[in-house]
Amino acid sequence: MVKTRVIIYPKDVALITGRSERHGRKLLAMVRERLGKTRDQVVTVREFCEYMGLTVEEVAPWLM
Repeated sequence: MVKTRVIIYPKDVALITGRSERHGRKLLAMVRERLGKTRDQVVTVREFCEYMGLTVEEVAPWLM
């Protein structure tokens, strides 16, 4: 059984997008705002992928 993470972090977003970690924080903040989440709630990989128009399969290699 392969374990994969459910939560995405700014550093992951930076690796996926090729931008800075600061940009990753901003992007996750935009996802939270769109979903009506508060600052202390996490963003899942699936939510991030839906926002960015990516598939989980495309993102999964970056999360290992």
